[in-house]
Amino acid sequence: MSERVVTRFAPSPTGFLHIGGARTALFNWLYARGRGGKFLLRIEDTDRARSTAEATDAILAGLSWLGLDWDGEPLSQFSRADRHAEIAHQMLASGHAYKCFAAQDEIEAFRESARQAGQSTLYRSPWRDSDPSQHPDTPFVIRIKAPIEGDTIIHDQVQGDVRIRNDQLDDMIVLRSDGTPTYMLAVVVDDHDMGVTHVIRGDDHLNNAARQMLVYQAMGWQVPVWAHIPLIHGPDGKKLSKRHGALGVEEYQQMGYPAAAMRNYLARLGWSHGNDEFFTDAQALEWFDLAGIGKSPARLDFKKLDHLTAQHMSVADDAALLHEFEEYLSATKAPALSETQKAGLLRALPLVKDKAKGFPQIYEKSHFILTSRPVELDEKSQQALDNVSRSILKELTPRLQTATWERKFLEGIVTEIAQAHGLGLGKIAQPLRAALAGRSTSPSVFDMMIVLGKAESLGRIEDAVT
Repeated sequence: MSERVVTRFAPSPTGFLHIGGARTALFNWLYARGRGGKFLLRIEDTDRARSTAEATDAILAGLSWLGLDWDGEPLSQFSRADRHAEIAHQMLASGHAYKCFAAQDEIEAFRESARQAGQSTLYRSPWRDSDPSQHPDTPFVIRIKAPIEGDTIIHDQVQGDVRIRNDQLDDMIVLRSDGTPTYMLAVVVDDHDMGVTHVIRGDDHLNNAARQMLVYQAMGWQVPVWAHIPLIHGPDGKKLSKRHGALGVEEYQQMGYPAAAMRNYLARLGWSHGNDEFFTDAQALEWFDLAGIGKSPARLDFKKLDHLTAQHMSVADDAALLHEFEEYLSATKAPALSETQKAGLLRALPLVKDKAKGFPQIYEKSHFILTSRPVELDEKSQQALDNVSRSILKELTPRLQTATWERKFLEGIVTEIAQAHGLGLGKIAQPLRAALAGRSTSPSVFDMMIVLGKAESLGRIEDAVT
């Protein structure tokens, strides 16, 4: 086995990229990339009835959105069926596997009898040690010879040493009677041929490891490093399901979470580095290790995700944030931005991104720069622009026309007008906000005036007055 770390993510293309699968991919990506290794992608599409090209595309799109790049082309497991069958016949030739001619109804009859007798339903084929000269000319499956005595020990980097009694392992089928390989064989052959050194996956595969080790041992292949990570549970501690909300990665994009915040949150969902909660990709790549993965299931917590989102958005590069905002609009099928809107939003982002818990909030706060004259007023804004307020704005206009367009001068002029009328600053700011944004919620009126510029600001105030 190569000393260079090679990990893989191997989803089944039967649906969207589940949030748990996304975390598994992230852990594999972090472990490989942080050590200068390779991160490979394998599409386990052997279930032809349920596998679809659309699901494969959704998985690739989800990984791309998360920023998890992979090396080389994704490998199709189905395309390697001949190679899997070749290995099954090699094990047969070496005596590590055997032909089993037992019919399915015989096996079911045995198991039913065992159930009724309260005995183990583990099937032991009578063909295991049969004389090949006595084999009938009928269809057969190829089964691997599992050890009957002793224990199989899985040396797991997360779960510790897991001991499984060999009398609990059946002679699993590796090649069906129609010549197609089973999943348990295909996974091992693919991992070996791809040079995978570390298998990092959900702990629902832990028992599979003991059975898959039989293939490694039969072929004389080096067993990879195992790391079986606990699954993600909902806030109620139960297995994640639709009742807990969003499950697919694309749903989180549509909800407006930035990819950097998702990477940070998913990394902390079952792994820790001291007490660090917020960290960059560079820090995650430097810190991530298998020892930091906990043994208990992680719990999904949207409040923590919102908190991390606000932190990431506040420090994000404005141009990069604008690009991802456009992707969010596309994902939600919202209208694309014009070049004028893009330029305006880029100027506004330093104002609106602070403490935003997602792109929907940025969209709302940025309404003032994304809209155009005449600004449509919501109900509260209409109420704020009564006759008295309009007359004050009319009085304010000539002062603004000759003003130096800097925040301190603008604030000084508005304050003077408010004091002249015996009003607090907020009493003037409210109708001014209505004129500039048409919404009762927006950034500071003075910040908006700076971003909008002198001509646009005065034009909007004139529209409101008239």
